Amino acid sequence: MLEDFEGLKSYLRSKTGMRMSHVYKPVLLLTLINNNGVASTSEIAREFILADAGMQKEYEKRVYPMPGKRLEGVGLIERHANSYKLSKIFDGLSDAQLDEIKGILSNRIDDYLGLTDPFNTNVRGYIPGRSRFEILKRAGNRCELCGISSQERQLDVDHIQPVSKGGSNDESNFQVLCRKCNAQKGNRDNTDFRAITDSFNDRDDGCYFCQFQNGHERLVKHDQKLLVNDVAYALYDGYPVTEGHTLFIPKRHVANYFDLYRSEVNGLNLLLEQQKNHLEKMDASITGWNIGINVNTSAGQTVMHVHMHLIPRRDGDMVDPRGGVRGVIPSKQNYKI
Repeated sequence: MLEDFEGLKSYLRSKTGMRMSHVYKPVLLLTLINNNGVASTSEIAREFILADAGMQKEYEKRVYPMPGKRLEGVGLIERHANSYKLSKIFDGLSDAQLDEIKGILSNRIDDYLGLTDPFNTNVRGYIPGRSRFEILKRAGNRCELCGISSQERQLDVDHIQPVSKGGSNDESNFQVLCRKCNAQKGNRDNTDFRAITDSFNDRDDGCYFCQFQNGHERLVKHDQKLLVNDVAYALYDGYPVTEGHTLFIPKRHVANYFDLYRSEVNGLNLLLEQQKNHLEKMDASITGWNIGINVNTSAGQTVMHVHMHLIPRRDGDMVDPRGGVRGVIPSKQNYKI
């Protein structure tokens, strides 16, 4: 019988302690912790479905025989009619300790489902809970097609390019759709995904930015790893406006920002956020940012391959920064409200 916090952690981490033939045991314990120690069979079954899609009635049948009976046997839970509660070993645990337990259980679920390797493409269409949370946060908890919020309609995390059509589990290939938009997507979108898949390999031998993808000293690295994802990469500007000036560039040869696929926009924004966080940690003098994209020659675009600028700003780097990007037309930069 388990008696203390360290013994509890050891049991939960150990593959010979809490044995797993599926994700049921850690899901059951997580559900009880997240519900202040008590949850009904239906609530537990619902969490089984969220962790591994299936029929609720089928999972309700499984709660007691396995894992309920096993976890009850080692003294982690107690069964009361058609509900369960956490045992006394959880009484008095701090929020920090419970968070640590939840982290262990989440890792056991992900390990079992083969999700610890972010490049694992064998798990078709599955999006782990932690990634799901970050994707929803990035979308502002709203459908990225119609804009409706999660308070009005259930939201799904969707593969922009389906896994069955060659899409990956890279975060740049995820979008948030409400249940209605997601349900309509298959019927209303007759895009030939074979052509889209092929287009991701488009390169131009004469393009300045296409040439940089195969290695160059200006490619951005964090801890010796290139800042890159499936669809985009980062490059320090050759003629920086300020120190740290970085470009974010789609791998596909495409001239106009408005011709990018949604996954490419996501991929560029993910890299931009990573570099912004990195530069803030490395340089405390940074106090602001300019972000910009030039589209067509009339707007100043000189390299006809999309590139997004991230320009760090520092207090005093110019006499009067008021107006910021309005300075693309100098006489319009300063204004009074």
